[in-house]
Order: sequence, then structure tokens, then C-alpha cells
Amino acid sequence: MSDNIVLLSGSPRKNGNTDRLAAACIAGAKAAGKNVTVFRVADMNIAPCLNCNACFKHPGVCARKDDMAEIVAAILKADAMIFASPVYFFGVSAQLKTAIDRMYVLLKLGMPVKKAALLLTCGAPLIEAADPSIAMFRHIVSYQKWREAGIVVAPNLHEPGEIEGRPELAAPKKIGEEL
Repeated sequence: MSDNIVLLSGSPRKNGNTDRLAAACIAGAKAAGKNVTVFRVADMNIAPCLNCNACFKHPGVCARKDDMAEIVAAILKADAMIFASPVYFFGVSAQLKTAIDRMYVLLKLGMPVKKAALLLTCGAPLIEAADPSIAMFRHIVSYQKWREAGIVVAPNLHEPGEIEGRPELAAPKKIGEEL
């Protein structure tokens, strides 16, 4: 069981469907007595990775001086991670992808994270639209030797609040409880 969870939300739409999926997961985790640190990466100043490899000369220290340092500090205390995003053109949002790319700073240092979950919303009517996002997540999990703790895809969502009353809201709560 994880005690410290970091949730990276890539939705630029506050209180939208992705945030509601994330809120269900957070509620489950908190009900189980876990600490959850949430970062709305769309609201943060996170620049793209330069691939300068300064972090390999100084493990865990990025040459970029921006809000990613706060996320890195939280990840270094985390047992589990949750990635939440709308699917934009078959991938996670650019905001979340930028934060994920910047996790490169931790490759040489390592992460204490043991498991991760993925929460996705998409406008497409079929969940297959999320397949590229799921594949990316699974590659990260495999590469990091984490355990996949769950994936939720809520399709056919366009307007904020459309997820209310949908069955997809139950799964993230359970994931949060079990992380």
C-alpha cells in the first residue's frame, strides 16, 4: 500500500471531466488514509526538456529553473503516481507530456515510485482513441519497473460535467483506495 501519491493532472480545463476522474481517485486514496499531492501541470510554468543531460552530471538537478522542481521533490517522496489527462489527438495533453518528459531528471537518481495509474477522458466515442496514451503509459511503467495499478478511460465526453453519473467514476475511487 502506498502512503504518498503524486497526481499529475494535464487538463487545462479546470473542473472538467478529467478533474472529476482525478477527484474520485483522490477521494478513494484519502478515504484509505493516503497522502495525495496534486499538481495541475497546465497551471504551472514547466518548460520542455532540453536533453542537455545536466541532470546526469548532477543527478536530480535540472538546468531548467521552473515549477518542475516542486514536482520532482514530491516524486522523490512518492510511493505511487497517477497521471490524469484528456486525450488530445490520440495522446495525453501537451502539458502532461511536458511534465512527463521532464521526469528525465530523475532517471539517473531513480524514483521511489512502485506503482502508477492512468486516468483518461476523451471526446471520441470509442476507448480505442486512448490506445496511444495507454501504450506510452505502459512503456513508462515497464521501463521504470513500476506496477500498473489501473487504467480508466471515459470516452465520448465533450462538455464539462458530462461524466457525472457515469460508471467510469467508480473505478478511479477504487484505484485510489488500493494504491
